[in-house]
Amino acid sequence: LAVYGLELFNRGEYFEAHEILEEAWNQDHSSGREMYRAILQIAVAYLQIERGNYQGALKMFLRVRQWIQPLPDLCRGVDIAQLRQDAQRVHAQLKRVGKDHLTDFDRSLFKPVKYQENR
Repeated sequence: LAVYGLELFNRGEYFEAHEILEEAWNQDHSSGREMYRAILQIAVAYLQIERGNYQGALKMFLRVRQWIQPLPDLCRGVDIAQLRQDAQRVHAQLKRVGKDHLTDFDRSLFKPVKYQENR
């Protein structure tokens, strides 16, 4: 389920990735489950940018910090360190372009999540 959610994220299907990763998060009762929550929140932030919802994207980036910061750099085969850097770049660019110029946002900053499928 989680791998499928990551595949959707990496294809830019952020709404669907959010749904699947939320399901994975709900089914997992271990301490590592917060990784799914972090990734799904980033998916929602990217979706909000695509939809032109500046405040919604900012809200998601502020919210995701509490879940992504405590994670180890490599969690369940997912390169969390790279994901943090990618999300920080997107957040910084979001603040740079501002609410009135969100259509100018460089969506090439939306990078895929790097992971090893065997984990």
